[in-house]
Amino acid sequence: MQARDCTMEWKISDGLTPYPDALAFMEARVDAIARGEAEECVWLLEHPPLYTAGTSADVADLKDPDRFPVYDTKRGGQYTYHGPGQRVVYVMLDLNKRGKDVRKFVETLEGWVIDTLATFNLTGHIRCGRVGVWIERPDRPRTPSGATAEDKIAAIGIRLRKWVSFHGISINVEPDLTHFKGIVPCGITEFGVTSLVDMGLPVGMDDLDVALRQSFEARFPDPS
Repeated sequence: MQARDCTMEWKISDGLTPYPDALAFMEARVDAIARGEAEECVWLLEHPPLYTAGTSADVADLKDPDRFPVYDTKRGGQYTYHGPGQRVVYVMLDLNKRGKDVRKFVETLEGWVIDTLATFNLTGHIRCGRVGVWIERPDRPRTPSGATAEDKIAAIGIRLRKWVSFHGISINVEPDLTHFKGIVPCGITEFGVTSLVDMGLPVGMDDLDVALRQSFEARFPDPS
């Protein structure tokens, strides 16, 4: 399914999209955007179970390399899991028009996720040195360092080519959380992983998609 605003395409794919197919689409679309031949695109999809390795991935963090296919990527970050029940959001946006500030762009993506979670009365947090969005779990024992327990609900990893972004965000709706045990997610051992359903919220993929779109424009206004 596709929907277009004046300068933006929203693309939603049913079923499970193979990772190589998604990568090929992004590569082609980013090049077309950079040439001024295509509009920006936000693509919502799910992948079959797989792991991806970012540019900072440590092979020691791949604890179960035979569990699922592993794809090396050139996005930022370390290892992450993708699979059914997780909404992957690939953002192909032209930072030539939106300000050439990578840090601000990542912070804006995090803010977009936080705004979206707030739709479901869930408070997301960003943490210095830990990219992504986190949920505090005061109902659980404190970590070995004495910190309040937290779980990651959304991962963020991007890549830029000619100041056009690709890769993006993954938000856990109702994935099999045990599959994260095959890796050290994003290289972080002190904190866990959660999902909307794990937090007790009866949220479906369609509900999340609506919230993502409603929250998008406030963070990413039309640059034209």
